[in-house]
Amino acid sequence: MSDSPSLWQTIREAVRGSTANFTEISIGRAVMLLAIPMVLEMLMESVFAVADVFFVGRLGADAVATVGITESLMTIIYAVAMGLGVGAAATVARRIGEQDPDGAAKAAAQSIIFGLAMGAGIGTVAIVFAPDMLRLMGASADVVRTGSTFARVMIGASGGVTLLFLINAVFRGAGDAAIAMRVLWIANAINIVLGPCLIFGLGPFPRMGVTGAAVGTSIGRWCGVLIQVYCLTRPDARVRLRWRHVRLDRIVMKGILRISGSAMFQNFVGTASYMAIVRVVAIFGSAAVAGNTIGIRIILFALLPSFGVSNAAVTLVGQNLGAGKPDRAEAAAWRAALYNALCMAAIGAVFLAFAPTLIGVFTSDPAVIPYGVQCLRIVSAGFLFCGYGMVLTAAFNGAGDTRTPTLINICCFWLMEIPLAWILTNTFGMGPRGAFIGLSIGFSMPAFVSAWLFRQGRWKTRTV
Repeated sequence: MSDSPSLWQTIREAVRGSTANFTEISIGRAVMLLAIPMVLEMLMESVFAVADVFFVGRLGADAVATVGITESLMTIIYAVAMGLGVGAAATVARRIGEQDPDGAAKAAAQSIIFGLAMGAGIGTVAIVFAPDMLRLMGASADVVRTGSTFARVMIGASGGVTLLFLINAVFRGAGDAAIAMRVLWIANAINIVLGPCLIFGLGPFPRMGVTGAAVGTSIGRWCGVLIQVYCLTRPDARVRLRWRHVRLDRIVMKGILRISGSAMFQNFVGTASYMAIVRVVAIFGSAAVAGNTIGIRIILFALLPSFGVSNAAVTLVGQNLGAGKPDRAEAAAWRAALYNALCMAAIGAVFLAFAPTLIGVFTSDPAVIPYGVQCLRIVSAGFLFCGYGMVLTAAFNGAGDTRTPTLINICCFWLMEIPLAWILTNTFGMGPRGAFIGLSIGFSMPAFVSAWLFRQGRWKTRTV
């Protein structure tokens, strides 16, 4: 390859899978080689999230509310999975930067062991208490009756979610972003095909209603996990697992959990704040919850690719710190943040202009559409700032400093977003619109706080 490959060559290399040393090549090219497959990976996840609501939306507001409330409960699972993923990605990236592939494999194995244990525990509790969880979240009697089985399947099979997120984080930390992309594409392609077949009983499949969406999702995710395990054990894998790595290593496990524990709480702070917003909106009935669910799913279409750029920052910061290049790590984070902010601003402008059309694709219910439009327009107004904040907080995580973004999340989400949403909704009588404004401000504030703290540079001295 030439010293200065073209944009098209870089894109092709990113999708095909790059063997480049991300601590040596130009920062702009490194960001693109990692971010492109990570964005495509998350884009497929967001396509599935939107497609799921598209099909379930044909079953009525109660079915959509079932998905929305259960997804708000699933955010706890996502918090655990993403937290473990942060610890795994940061540790693997640091070992790869240090030219220690065996250490990277040990870190991956210990993360997977813990992920299996956590998934089994959460799944068991959910199978028993799913209806009570729905009631706790303010679900109506109709939603509980319709959605209990859906919730049991979705949360009960959550080990697949945990492992899918976690092992893909290992791939990303090693720089194998294209593998993570392909795994998620296959898993979600299975989801998208099976979903409507099981929901509506197409062909030989039984008609399962909203529960069919949960069954299709779970099958797809576990198929993805099987593919991941195969990729990790291949002789040419950048991080290759062997049986000797699977034994419990208390020292490695302790180091990962030190990072992951804080990261799990960090993600829980953010996801719990969303649960609180759903609980506030649920006061106004299934139509408001359904509108919020559709609006948020469309927003995820924009945010999940941004997680891809953020994950690129995690890898670049971790590997460059491991290679003893802290200034390059900082420059890479700022470059990724700029790219992400510009992209998010463009998407936000589209959402502001075409919100009614976009919501109308997913529902024709005149009671649901106004809430969805409000949610989409108000939250997307803060996309520019959200884009910056997502990458910079991820950069802290890549350095192994999970404490700083945890404190940022507590201040911006629990101390600002939730109280503001409640005050605007109730004290000022703004209804669901107040909750959406609180959510938008909560999404935007981390950009300002994280930029100020990131410039101070204390994260450069963290050990992993």
